[in-house]
Amino acid sequence: MKRTLFLSMFALLAAALIAAPSMPKSVDEVAAGLKVHEWGTFTSVAGEHGAPVSWRPFGGPDDLPCFVDRFGFKGGLAGTIRMETPVLYFYGSRPSTVNVKVDFPKGYITEWYPKAALGQRGETIEWRDVKVQPGMNSEFPVEPGTSHYYAARETDAVPLQVGNQKEKFLFYRGVGTFPLPLSGEVLNDGSILVSPTGNDHVTGLIQFENRGGKIGYRVVGTLNREVTLDPESLGGDLSGVLLDLENILVGEGLYRREAHAMVETWRDSWFEEGSRLFYIVPQLAIDSVLPLRIEPKPAEIARVFVGRMELITPAIQEDVKQAIAKSDTKTLQKYGRFLDPIARRIGAKVPMLDPVTPRCRRLQ
Repeated sequence: MKRTLFLSMFALLAAALIAAPSMPKSVDEVAAGLKVHEWGTFTSVAGEHGAPVSWRPFGGPDDLPCFVDRFGFKGGLAGTIRMETPVLYFYGSRPSTVNVKVDFPKGYITEWYPKAALGQRGETIEWRDVKVQPGMNSEFPVEPGTSHYYAARETDAVPLQVGNQKEKFLFYRGVGTFPLPLSGEVLNDGSILVSPTGNDHVTGLIQFENRGGKIGYRVVGTLNREVTLDPESLGGDLSGVLLDLENILVGEGLYRREAHAMVETWRDSWFEEGSRLFYIVPQLAIDSVLPLRIEPKPAEIARVFVGRMELITPAIQEDVKQAIAKSDTKTLQKYGRFLDPIARRIGAKVPMLDPVTPRCRRLQ
């Protein structure tokens, strides 16, 4: 009897040991292997004294595919900052399910995908039951035509599913009004006075200019004090600034393919006609403006946001004045959505900046 009982207990113990490796991991164990990386852009226009001014960032054609959800009446929204294309990537070797919430207390969420729940005033966005699915069939929605949107998929991130919608990332955009970590004042001689406005050092500062197709830039690096930049001494070319900016993003914590995807997403916009500053938004500023909560909590979260500050130089003002006088629509169109604040700076009105009708009929 004792021998039979011993053999039975031994058999059960052996079976348990064999089965143990195939048992599902706990929530904590799954979360411990999950990594989340995010990138995005804060776009602003520097006013006469360097601080961001209010502008209407929705002029011009819509650059997103129609399957992306939109805030129905965004055309009239104005703010000092356009929060552009934050995307959240997930990495893990095992399937898992997470809940994700982003608060934007000083702004409004205006576009997003996949389906999400927005706060009553658009001040929050929440994705529940996001399935992180390694090895899932990557059949993501695509529409005819070009869009900034698709380049962000070119990474090694794990496919996601929310409801019946699949995507390589969680995407959202918005517009708001909040302080920036630096100011950029254009002086009378055309030089740029760049000053930190907070206690956090700003890294990755780049001065860039595209004047009639002639490109020049300078990598300034870390901004820990006031500096004056001369636009006449800029050098380099487009391939150089692309590589330098990508290397900066990798140094801030993005994977190489993520950094490349971000640069490719904004390649035709970041380097268009005009004068601007690029910089890395300090981590504390990101977490303050956009608190992020993910449950269960991942083992790693990296958030890298590029600040883009448009500068209205004397040369740009003169170019726009001459174009208005000559009814030169082609020249005016080069400045796109930034033409409105430029025109207001010189005291002119440009009717062509009225909001366009959305191309996606389902949004009206």
